[in-house]
Amino acid sequence: MSGEFGELTNRRILRQHRSRTAMVFQHHQLIERYTALQNVLTGRLAYHGTWRSLLPLPRQDLELALQCLDRVGLADKALSRVDQLSGGQQQRVGIARALVQQPSMILADEPVASLDPATSEKVLGLLRDICQEDGITAVISLHQLEYAQRFADRIIGLSNAHIVFDDAPENLKSKHLDEIYHRSPSVVAAEGKPAIHKPKTTPITTDVLEIAQ
Repeated sequence: MSGEFGELTNRRILRQHRSRTAMVFQHHQLIERYTALQNVLTGRLAYHGTWRSLLPLPRQDLELALQCLDRVGLADKALSRVDQLSGGQQQRVGIARALVQQPSMILADEPVASLDPATSEKVLGLLRDICQEDGITAVISLHQLEYAQRFADRIIGLSNAHIVFDDAPENLKSKHLDEIYHRSPSVVAAEGKPAIHKPKTTPITTDVLEIAQ
């Protein structure tokens, strides 16, 4: 991105950079009293000055917003208030808002943390497919390792603010997970299979049971 815009040293270039970098948030960050369409249209504000943004946006922005809602399967919810939508639908509105920016990059901060597993897979699959179709780079923070392995082309593992893994998902091994999660290698019995540890317990004798009674 910095190569596209040069050094981000003045306000005009910084504004251009921000307009091409979209966000998808963990808790959606939608305006609940607005319709899905109105929320998506807020993604176009970066392309207009302050005074112009106070007026109705151009027709082409409206058409683009409707197209983005259609891509996430919510064209029929365009005029519904977002507080009437499910969590998964609200996150898809968030994705449509990101798409309407026509971004070069999407930053997604734990986009499925508040969703159930089935909805999480649907949202991540949708985000992956759209980014692949449009050539958009998506940087997604996840705590669910299985989702990263299933939906990502590249995994970056962090530990203590240091990169300890940066490679394709299929190259992620137990030794890398040990380092990421500060685990002892002994907790891994075999490649990818955690060992089963029996807790140390003190057997209860008959004398102890009699005292307890």
